[in-house]
Amino acid sequence: THTGILLINLGTPSASDVASVKRYLKEFLNDPKVIDLPNPWRSILVNGLIIPLRAKNSAHAYQQIWTPNGSPLLVHSLA
Repeated sequence: THTGILLINLGTPSASDVASVKRYLKEFLNDPKVIDLPNPWRSILVNGLIIPLRAKNSAHAYQQIWTPNGSPLLVHSLA
């Protein structure tokens, strides 16, 4: 028996600025398949805690790896 690891692209922001990262995090993290909580709790967690606390740092991290062609994840996935 062999074990494999499947890596999949769950998305990427459209740009590396804070506003784009906020939009991406909101769409991605509000998916019930990503955070398995009932909607009111998921919404409070995502919109009340995660996005306000993580968007700026996440945008900074994206800016460190962003390429002239855009998100490396998207660029390489399309290639």
